[in-house]
Amino acid sequence: MKKIHQDDFKVSNTVKLSAISTTFDLEASEKKVEKELEEVREKLGKLQDTLYAHGKYAVLICLQGMDTAGKDSLIREVFKDFNVRGVTVHSFKVPTSLELGHDYLWRHYIALPQRGKFSVFNRTHYENVLVTRVHPEYIMGENLPQIKTVDDINDQFWDQRFEQIKNFEKHIAQNGTLIYKFYLHLSKDEQRNRLLRRLEKKEKNWKFSSGDLKERKLWDQYQACYQDAINRTSLPHAPWYVIPADEKPVARYIVAKILYDTLSEYDDIQEPALDEKTKANLDLYIEQLKNE
Repeated sequence: MKKIHQDDFKVSNTVKLSAISTTFDLEASEKKVEKELEEVREKLGKLQDTLYAHGKYAVLICLQGMDTAGKDSLIREVFKDFNVRGVTVHSFKVPTSLELGHDYLWRHYIALPQRGKFSVFNRTHYENVLVTRVHPEYIMGENLPQIKTVDDINDQFWDQRFEQIKNFEKHIAQNGTLIYKFYLHLSKDEQRNRLLRRLEKKEKNWKFSSGDLKERKLWDQYQACYQDAINRTSLPHAPWYVIPADEKPVARYIVAKILYDTLSEYDDIQEPALDEKTKANLDLYIEQLKNE
């Protein structure tokens, strides 16, 4: 099976999404890929236990992608071996009235992971420069003082919002949160196939919404917004990874491998050492329990 490295997918320079393939040949069968994923996610689960005991880092995983990109199933498969107390998934949908009563980053701040834990954002704070950029009328629901009409939502507004997002990520990174941002790069043809499966298979009908077809017509606009967001905000402390997503098992393996390999580079993530008194009396404690 082909070896991969995070730099194969990490955005370190300006990228053009249309020039990046939505497939990646791991030179292995699907069964082999799934077997490798099982091994990596088991290692990730053990690493999470150590991260929890260490208690100094939190991990934030951000997943973005077009409809049907495979975010839900990726979360299910990659984090299957985690202690359920060690990972929390947040799916950010249309803001509620409570959320709209705060600034747009509020609901993301309160969902951040505590030290020792993982949080997965299924759709993220980037929706505020993606879907709202394609549909600027949504901004009106935020009731911002300086925005009277949609015409007030100009380039300066988006520049300011990108700066706010970068400051948000810089702040949490400086306070111990490790940030991973994955864009699941799906082709338009594959999205069509997946939407058709939702319609043709009765057990998948519930996943379909007519709104999916309306948004599909705006494909090029979304791609332009994703590309701009990725290029503006992929920074050393909060990098983007563009993950080929036409083959779900491949995408899942790549994400899991990047997470494990990069987290393993933090050689300070270790279980805390026992205090000298406890260490010196281990045999005594064992003896006491055995002689109860």
